[in-house]
Amino acid sequence: MSAVWTTIAGLTVVTVAIKAAGPVALGGRDLPEWAMSIIALLAPALLAALVMVETFSNDRTLVLDARAGGVAAAAVALALRASLPVTVTVAAVVAAGLRLVT
Repeated sequence: MSAVWTTIAGLTVVTVAIKAAGPVALGGRDLPEWAMSIIALLAPALLAALVMVETFSNDRTLVLDARAGGVAAAAVALALRASLPVTVTVAAVVAAGLRLVT
């Protein structure tokens, strides 16, 4: 087996172990309400952080380019209560337009 497949197999085992650790540790008990409210906020916070890092950084430097314009346009579309497909389309069109101009 090559090093790549060994790595994939190892990561698979570690991922399964991490996913199984929660239910095994809890033993069927429910988490407290305060913990559930924090856990519910983790996914949106991580997604927002990922979007910000991928949009505004380039090798540890701040970058303001067409991606930033697309995110700003998406924020405006969401503030105006546009649907998700409309928001994505607006962001893509604005980013493409800014790339065409610059």
